[in-house]
Amino acid sequence: MPQPKFHGPLPQPGTAAPTLRYVKQDKSESSLADHKGNAVVLIAFPSVDTSTCALETRTFNKLATGLGARVISISMDLHYALKRFCAAEGIDNVEAGSDFRYRDAAYVWGAAITEGTLLGTLGRITWVIDQQGVIRYVEVAPEIGAEPNYDAAIAAVKGLL
Repeated sequence: MPQPKFHGPLPQPGTAAPTLRYVKQDKSESSLADHKGNAVVLIAFPSVDTSTCALETRTFNKLATGLGARVISISMDLHYALKRFCAAEGIDNVEAGSDFRYRDAAYVWGAAITEGTLLGTLGRITWVIDQQGVIRYVEVAPEIGAEPNYDAAIAAVKGLL
């Protein structure tokens, strides 16, 4: 499946990270601003109920161990689905967030898919944000079913630490 069209434009390196509010798996609310002062890997994708999204979350969960940065995943999944998935998979190094309530990732960040069978979900995009809230790295997967370049994202984070 080729890369989808996004609501766009996507925030790019060198720009301040926009507002991002989300609901965590325990129903509490959080935001990217709550993580200021920390390097952050922000991953957006369609749903934890798809094989590639699940694999991506599991992989970043492993890579985050001892990394010294926060990893936040954002999807349109409801917090119930995120809680079920994280419990079943032992996800404890990735903060799973739902964009369903605020849709900041979808429309403020421009990550909403605007056509096709995944209409209304988020594209597979990875951002790395520095401790001051500036985007330092972005990758849009070449195809929605493709995994991100984990090594490049982790290298971008390590360059900030």
